Amino acid sequence: MKKKNLLLILILFAGLTNLSAQQIIAHRGYWKTEGSAQNSIESLMQADAIKAYGSEVDIWLSSDGVPVVNHDAEVTLNGNKLVVQDTPLETLTQVKLSNGESLPTVEKYLDAFAKCNNTKLIIEFKTHSSKEREDELARKVVDMVNQRNLQNRVEYISFGINLVQQVKKLAHQADVYYLNGDMTPQILSKMGLAGLDYHYNVLLKRPEWVKEAHDLGLKVNTWTVNKPEVIQQMIDLKVDFITTDEPLLVREIIQKQ
Repeated sequence: MKKKNLLLILILFAGLTNLSAQQIIAHRGYWKTEGSAQNSIESLMQADAIKAYGSEVDIWLSSDGVPVVNHDAEVTLNGNKLVVQDTPLETLTQVKLSNGESLPTVEKYLDAFAKCNNTKLIIEFKTHSSKEREDELARKVVDMVNQRNLQNRVEYISFGINLVQQVKKLAHQADVYYLNGDMTPQILSKMGLAGLDYHYNVLLKRPEWVKEAHDLGLKVNTWTVNKPEVIQQMIDLKVDFITTDEPLLVREIIQKQ
């Protein structure tokens, strides 16, 4: 009898601990710390150091066909605005991040990531001026990941339907998520995606999508969640992942549940 009661207690405890099982993704790496910067290699290493589930990074294709890391469509060099996808690599690498690093190539980023022990890499493909450019970027990056045997440690996200479809074709086993917030879980499931990755305002307006996604075996991520009250709302919705600029704050709130 005692053994049965102990077993029931353990099962109940396991269920309670899973109620707030959200994983944390550091948005553009963990950059709100000394010596770091958004989308820098240091931000990736810092995300690994705090053992975040994932470190998100944004990528483009330079005009001469080299995948590079940057969030915005433009960069500033010597006071001049440059469109990333219209600028050659030699010029882009002259751009300095706020921590002094040069704007990194995806190749260098992956080489650094290969040394990480704790975090996954969440690669966001930015939408480009043509389908051909997007396809080229997807192919080159997936090849780079495969060459380094990092397939099991990389996930992919994009606002672009073409990009998520192309990446899913190239990396059949990879988790691929859609960002734009305009498709139901049922549509994403039919597309073979791993789940939805929507802004928290979308999920606050359509909270039923979280349960619908889970019922379909999909995962739910939400971004970019920084305020304590919104963090709690997303925890209460039982999303699977929270992408944030404040990974330590999110962890603290999750641990208090």
